[in-house]
Amino acid sequence: MIRPEEITSFVSGSFRSVWALELLLLLKRQPGQHAVTELVGMLRASDLVVRQALHDLIAAGLVAVDEAGRANFAPASADLAALADGAQELYARRPDAVRRLIVSGQARGLTAFADAFRLRKD
Repeated sequence: MIRPEEITSFVSGSFRSVWALELLLLLKRQPGQHAVTELVGMLRASDLVVRQALHDLIAAGLVAVDEAGRANFAPASADLAALADGAQELYARRPDAVRRLIVSGQARGLTAFADAFRLRKD
């Protein structure tokens, strides 16, 4: 059983944007192979947004792309599948909270990057 804190950690650490989560959920709801152009139309997003989200989801082990470039939901493990299910349920119940988790996860990364350039007194 996946704990709620594992789901929130998964959401904040796995998705660079709400678009990526929306893409994952679309692929979960509509099984099968989907071309990028089809996903752009289904999400009403830009080609760049969909390609970046696909890249991130592939790297996270949640999506696979075939030799023709068609994507499908294909979690690399049962744990990832369970986390994706948990994220889907949480997003259905508390969409604003999930959006805040995604944005705050990105803000932490930006803050750490900015801190690397901070001048310190020795």
